Amino acid sequence: MTDREKRSFTCEMRAESTDDKVTIIGYGAVFNSRSENLGGFREEIMPGAFDSVLEDDVRAYFNHDHNFILGRTASGTLKLNVDEKGLGYEIDAPTTQTIRDLVIAPMMRGDVNQSSFAFRVARNGDEWEEDDEGVIVRRIHKMQRLFDVSPVALPAYPEASSAKRSLEEFKEQQNIIKRAVHEKAMRERALKIINA
Repeated sequence: MTDREKRSFTCEMRAESTDDKVTIIGYGAVFNSRSENLGGFREEIMPGAFDSVLEDDVRAYFNHDHNFILGRTASGTLKLNVDEKGLGYEIDAPTTQTIRDLVIAPMMRGDVNQSSFAFRVARNGDEWEEDDEGVIVRRIHKMQRLFDVSPVALPAYPEASSAKRSLEEFKEQQNIIKRAVHEKAMRERALKIINA
C-alpha cells in the first residue's frame, strides 16, 4: 500500500551477544519528541498512539529489509512494550553468522544506533497545526497498523504516503480559512463604504 510510512530515531539501543543468544533492545519510537523536518512538516508521536496495535503481527528487520528478519511477535522472538518513554522492543535475534557479522558487530561498534518503524496512521488518528514559529506539526494520536520495527544504519524518510497527502490537505484547509477571512474583511469594508 502507498500509505505505509517509516520513521527513524536516534535513541537508546543495544545488542547483547553470547555464544548461544543474541538480544537487541531498543525503542522504535519516542513519545513527545519532535522529529527533524520530514519534507515540510515535523512530527510528534503522542502517548497512546500504539495502544491499539500492540497485538499486531509485527516483524523486526534489519534496515527494513525482509531478507534480514530478526524476530516476529507471532513467534515470540519479538516483544513490544509501551512505557512513558515510547515504544520499546526486545528481539531474540537468530544466532547465525550473517546476523552476527551484518547486524550485531556494527551495533557493538556504534555504527548502527538508530531505530525505525513502519506504520499506518488510523483514520482521523492525527492532527495538523502550525506552531507559533510557523512550523507545521503533525501529532499522531493513533496508529491503524504497526508493520515492523528495525535497527537501521541510515534514517528512513517518509515514502509517498498519507503524511504528504495529509500535509497537502492541511495546507489547503489553511488556504481556505485565509481566503474566507480575507473575503469577510472585504465584505465588511464594502459595507462600511456603502453605509458611509
